[in-house]
Amino acid sequence: MQGKIVKGIAGFYYVHVVGFGIYECKAKGSFRKEKRKPLVGDNVEIDCLSEEEKTGNIIQIFPRKNELIRPAVANIDQAIVVFAVTDPKPHFNLLDRFLIMMETKGIPAVLCFNKQDIATEKEIQELQEIYRRCGYQILFTSAKKEENIALVKEVLKGKTTTVAGPSGVGKSSLINILQPEAKMETGEISKKIARGKHTTRHSELIPIDEDSYIMDTPGFSSLYVNEFEKEELKYYFPEFTYYEGMCKFQGCDHIHEPKCAVKEAVEAGEIHKVRYQNYLEMYKELQEKRRY
Repeated sequence: MQGKIVKGIAGFYYVHVVGFGIYECKAKGSFRKEKRKPLVGDNVEIDCLSEEEKTGNIIQIFPRKNELIRPAVANIDQAIVVFAVTDPKPHFNLLDRFLIMMETKGIPAVLCFNKQDIATEKEIQELQEIYRRCGYQILFTSAKKEENIALVKEVLKGKTTTVAGPSGVGKSSLINILQPEAKMETGEISKKIARGKHTTRHSELIPIDEDSYIMDTPGFSSLYVNEFEKEELKYYFPEFTYYEGMCKFQGCDHIHEPKCAVKEAVEAGEIHKVRYQNYLEMYKELQEKRRY
């Protein structure tokens, strides 16, 4: 039987087999010798031990098309990066780090800004202005009032989607609407620190229908860009691509070089200053990492 790992806890893996349900499985010992660990999202073959008790062993892990380290998950088709329009206001540097993480893995990202029901038109316009040139699809939703949920469902159809973003922005609330059987715990924003409590304890794929899965991930408060060199960073900002080869110097890093097309685009308002500022901060961080 072939299925997909939807959850892994304490050495047990829960495999969803279309038409048959979920089987509790252990991984065969040879995986440990080969230093291969099954991940949530893995497509696997299982040997059924008991149909009545729905138990089995994972005997094969099929090749992965991609893999994330944090969260530890495989075979993701796309990511929906969820932030609130307001309460809490988006932390743009963190948001861009999520987008860069997906860019490095070749995972398409969709931006979803929740809580539009309590946002001003000015706040919504600002977010559109910052991200409209990046090429990402942007959705504005309200989990509380169930606004634009049909658009989200359309984006999810036929794909395995990771739902990423910080705590307290309404990720779990959105998932509860998309799949009521998930019954995920939702947390209130901590009034004291204006930051969400961590309500998701582990990665778990939730079947929406036969070939559509969503995965809620533990809330993040920080994310480090340290898997690549500073010279590579510019390639993970899609709006920079148009200006490639237009700078005076070949291999321009768009920092201190004169006659830089990207810097000129920032000054002309063609690239948003918030995005460029985050690029500078991350470039400096990568520079410091190399120093040590």
